[in-house]
Amino acid sequence: METVLLFTIAVGTSAYLLWFYLLARKLTGPKVWPILGSLPLLFLNRRRIHDWIAGNLRSTGGAATYQTSTIAIPFLARKQGFYTVTCNPKNIEHILRTRFDNYPKGPTWQTAFHDLLGQGIFNSDGETWLIQRKTAALEFTTRTLRQAMNRWVNRTIRTRLWVILEKASKEHIAVDLQDLLLRLTFDNICGLTFGKDPETLSPELPENPFAFAFDSATEATLQRLLYPGFLWRLKKVFGFGAEMRLKKSLQVVETYMADALDARKETPSDDLLSRFIKRRDVDGNLFQNSVLKRIALNFVLAGRDTSSVALSWFFCLVMTNPRVEQKIINELSSVLQDTRGEDREKWTEEPLVFDEADRLVYLKASLAETLRLYPSVPEDFKYVVSDDVLPDGTRVPAGSTVTYSIYSMGRMKSIWGEDCMEFKPERWLSTGGDRFEQPKDVYKFVAFNGGPRTCLGKDLAYLQMKSVASAILLRYRLSLVPGHRVEQKMSLTLFMKNGLKVYLTPRQLSAPPPASMVAMSA
Repeated sequence: METVLLFTIAVGTSAYLLWFYLLARKLTGPKVWPILGSLPLLFLNRRRIHDWIAGNLRSTGGAATYQTSTIAIPFLARKQGFYTVTCNPKNIEHILRTRFDNYPKGPTWQTAFHDLLGQGIFNSDGETWLIQRKTAALEFTTRTLRQAMNRWVNRTIRTRLWVILEKASKEHIAVDLQDLLLRLTFDNICGLTFGKDPETLSPELPENPFAFAFDSATEATLQRLLYPGFLWRLKKVFGFGAEMRLKKSLQVVETYMADALDARKETPSDDLLSRFIKRRDVDGNLFQNSVLKRIALNFVLAGRDTSSVALSWFFCLVMTNPRVEQKIINELSSVLQDTRGEDREKWTEEPLVFDEADRLVYLKASLAETLRLYPSVPEDFKYVVSDDVLPDGTRVPAGSTVTYSIYSMGRMKSIWGEDCMEFKPERWLSTGGDRFEQPKDVYKFVAFNGGPRTCLGKDLAYLQMKSVASAILLRYRLSLVPGHRVEQKMSLTLFMKNGLKVYLTPRQLSAPPPASMVAMSA
């Protein structure tokens, strides 16, 4: 009996190893081991995961191609354990537009984020997503929302950001610019969404219970994606570890959201929550309170981290590229001289209004170039509903996951040319340098997503970033604190692990150069 059992095990093991060997030969990408899959390499490269993915994708294609790789996750390498990773613009267009319905968020993502985001716009598919999308689209095209954002941004800059930076400059104190920007965008998006300012950006830099709980809940939720579903569900049942922190954080978030909703129902304003209160769901009914709270929370998640992270990398790049910095200052000086006159003191008395920010073409190009190299969301994931073949010939089985690497796209010579690693805003300008131009293949750049899920707040995000960038650069030169290391934090959003610690030096503005010289420099 023992001999038969051992023989059966030996035959079964040999058959599995042969099957796995034949399967692994078909895969492109990192090495795959039986049972372990690509997990050992994933673990070894966990602190540089985005660059590791980019390296894998570069190794799969030559100078004229950009292909796709497969990362195998354990559990006997079943098809759900295969993660197809691509940076091919044609593949990405196929996923985000051509076969949009075949690549939803999927059950793994939705289940992990349900406690925090419910069925809000960023965690839903199908009709639930569509009705919220249509409702939000109506609001984001209104001039009143743009004006409301302008008021919130300028108020925060004038009454708080400038006060903090002025004190740091006079006393030669280093500031963590990433932290200040996170606080600023958090206050702005809360103001725009709830009509309620949490005032996390103030001279004392206080800890706000809602902001702290929101961060904690987001981080704990992200951890769910790193473990098998049964493991975090078990932790949730018994209430320990990250799941216990999540539960406590959600209680704080829920209380804040309930208070905000009650206030808006009692006194409507021009904020997003007040607007959604008046709208109706797919069945023609007013949105329930539980849904309204999750809708609002989704907007906070989208509007806070992405802009602040993009601005952090922007300032980091500008500090090390004085040519770009000077061209930004020249453009700002030219616009402000036209709108505010020759008196340079008036240029920095008030933050830019959005109509002035609209004219900043080179600054917008610099922000787009920052997002090309350091997209706020470096990787995005989609679930495969039914078997499919991507345009480059890669087969993706139903139930598997497809990742499109936005970070890798910006680092491919085959997509952006030999100078792809250079910070070069000029690549976003028309031949005359007077207009911002998207790439002809719009799926080369999906920092704001693409297809039906293209970010509705894209234009508002650019305007907010231009206003904040102008407010800082017009008044100060920035320099990195000696010895401070700028590193990526390995999370779904491309935070700087150690922040961005800088010194500020007052800037002396001069008259802009003649238009002819500006054209020559472009």
